Amino acid sequence: MITIASLIVFLAFYTLYYTSKRAVLSYDLGFEKWMKDNPKQTKRAGLALLLIAYAFWLYTKSLGCGTLMFFIQLMTIGSLIVILAPLKKINHKVVYALFLIAALIELYYN
Repeated sequence: MITIASLIVFLAFYTLYYTSKRAVLSYDLGFEKWMKDNPKQTKRAGLALLLIAYAFWLYTKSLGCGTLMFFIQLMTIGSLIVILAPLKKINHKVVYALFLIAALIELYYN
């Protein structure tokens, strides 16, 4: 459940990152061009994903711990996206691999 919340936080911040006017954007995939062309829908989708991820954290942990972990994760993932996206180090293969490794570790230790 934590891995799914982490993936949703990543997707939410990535969608909100693509609505920025200052960001150096690349259009490797089709949905990235759609996100740039439709900023209002993208911002709504990003905020909805953030709320869903926060709800997952609250369901998994308590109010205090879930809130703290959500903001720590949001800052960490946000920093990584801002640093690595202009360098084109973030692609769908890397995201799938990290998600799979995190899910396997979570299932093993749970």
